[in-house]
Formats: sequence, C-alpha cells, structure tokens
Amino acid sequence: MRRVPCRVFTLAFAATLVLGGCGNGKSDPAAEAPPPAQVEHEQDGSVITVDHPEQFPLATAAAHNSTSELVVTGVVAPDVSRNVPVISLASGRVVDIRARLGDTVQKGQLLLTVRSTDVSGAYSDYRKAVADETLANTQLDRAKDLYAHGAISMNELQIAQDTEDKATVDVETAAEHLRLLGNDPDRPNSVVDIFAPVSGVITDQQVTNAAGVQALGANPFTISDVSQVWVVCDVYENDLANVRLGDMAEIRLNAYPDQVFRGAVSNIGEILDPTLRTAKVRIEVRNPGLMRLGMFVTATFRGQKQEVHTEVPATAVLHLQDRDWVFVPAGDKKFQRVEIAGGNTLPGNMQEVTSGIKPGTQIVQNALVFQNATEQ
Repeated sequence: MRRVPCRVFTLAFAATLVLGGCGNGKSDPAAEAPPPAQVEHEQDGSVITVDHPEQFPLATAAAHNSTSELVVTGVVAPDVSRNVPVISLASGRVVDIRARLGDTVQKGQLLLTVRSTDVSGAYSDYRKAVADETLANTQLDRAKDLYAHGAISMNELQIAQDTEDKATVDVETAAEHLRLLGNDPDRPNSVVDIFAPVSGVITDQQVTNAAGVQALGANPFTISDVSQVWVVCDVYENDLANVRLGDMAEIRLNAYPDQVFRGAVSNIGEILDPTLRTAKVRIEVRNPGLMRLGMFVTATFRGQKQEVHTEVPATAVLHLQDRDWVFVPAGDKKFQRVEIAGGNTLPGNMQEVTSGIKPGTQIVQNALVFQNATEQ
C-alpha cells in the first residue's frame, strides 16, 4: 500500500480552512434573489410557459356599460349655401387685383379694378339723358306760358309734359345703370371697383392681372364663409342603420386629435357609391377656426343601444404591431396571448375592450413587464 505524505494532508486541510473562512464574509445578493423566470415557448407562438408564474400579478376584467358607436372617416368641405360668387356686371380688362386665393377678406373690401367700355358707354348715355331732360324741361316751361296766353292748345301742353316725364325717366334709368356697375353718376370714371359682398375666405380665383372679364361670365372670385362647415363622411351600407338625421356626432381632426367638435347630421345620401357601397353623410359643424377645408377627420356616431363591454387596466394591454394583446393564464404555468379590440380610454387608467375577452377573465396586470421577461 502506497503512503501519502503528511505534507499533502496538511495542504488539503489548510485549503479547507481557507474556503470555510471565506463563507463567513458578506452574503451574495444575487444568490439570495429568486431565480429568474424560465420561459418555454410552445409550438403555438401564442402560448408561453414560465417557471414562476407567481411573479406576474393578475387582474380581473370588469364589465363596462356603454352605448353602441360607429367610427367613420370624412373630410372637411365648405357649406355650399355659404359660398358667395363675386361677379362683375361690366366687361373689360383687369388693371388691379387686391386679393388672392386663400386670403381672408371682409365685406366691402376692394378685390379688383376693371377698366370697362361698358362704363364709358353708360356715362355717355347718362349725359345724353340729362341733356334731353334739360331741353324737355325748358320746352315744358315755354308750353305752360304759351298755354296760359292761349297760344297753344291743351293737347300741345300735354305732349310737352309727357316728353319731360319720359326724359326724367331716362335720366333716372341711366343713373341707376351706372350705380349698378359700381360708379357714381356725378363722378365720371372709366373703371369699375369690385368689392367683397360678404366676409370670408377666397376659395376660388378665376382672374389674373391684365385678364379679360366678361359681364356675368366666369366669377372672378368665390368667397366662402367657413365659420360653419360640412364634414362629409362615407358610411358603409351595412352601417347606415346606425346613422339618423339629427343625430349628434363627435368630430376629431387628424391634425388636432385632442380637440373634439360636435355636429348634427343634416343629410344622408340617397345614392350609394356602386363600387364602395357607401353613402355620403353630411354633418354640419361650427368651425372655431381650426378646421381647414380638405382636412381629414374621424366622426363617431353614438347609438341609442346599450352594450356591455369589458374594461381592464391600461397596463394590461400590450400594443404590438398595430394590434392590442393581453396575456391570459392557461393553467400549468402557461399563458395565452389573446388579441383584443381596444375601445375608449376610461378614467382611472382603465382601457375599454370591445371584443376578445369577457368580464371576469383573469389577465396579467402588466403586459409590458411580462413581455420583456419572456423575451430575455
């Protein structure tokens, strides 16, 4: 039998003492922490197995009473009844433009000036009518004097009176024509100033500098009063039963999602789009100044029917790839990832769920923490 030197036993004993002495130092916090969750993914990617499910607190989905709602898209359009054309009653050439497309104008503001031969001809007719009226008045005075002295008959006096009356009518007509063209009969001028008939925004312009203008032709400008606008929405045929005349709708602009406006349904189109199977629904909305023509909006119609939805803590919903998910215990340390349809945000940091789970369902209280733990 081979002997082991005593020196070897001594070294081994010393090493044992050193290791035992190290155990008397400070404890390792990492060694005392609970073991990390061990994740095992099933063949079904929506099922996740964890070793310590107690690390993830659960919450219970509750019932939430709400009314049915329909959300559609639309666009801001001008109220046609508030579109006012700017017309010119005189033909001519534009010599000055004081406003442009998109400008906000006030009633009575000068928009453009037109040099017109129509005005020149109207002044010529007016001056001729004044001269004829002066002559007719003089002849009437002479006829009255002659009749008083028996020099002419009553018939001749009546003819003179009729001539003077017609001359007066001609003067009044020529003067009114000038005023209609926008000119003062007492201030001869060959140009016409065209003013804004109402206050609003210029939404159409059909004239430029040095362009020709035809009397009662194409409108140089169109002014729209945008204090009241239309929101025109497309509603699918299957959803038309949820929209009625007079119903109130909530309007949200894509540009200002936090602002909510309200309007009333004033018209439901009688003709469906043959391709999309949608009807145009018109909502009249008062514009506080944020709405611009052509903006995209979402409109929400709330029905009279009461519905029972589900509400869960907002932290229990995981937003992933443009979808909403929750994690539901599936027994035997397993969790099922379930897709839901989220609704409105509720007070108390709660989230409405319209489909996917029912009230009373157990779900993971913090979906983001669970997701991060399972991905490690």
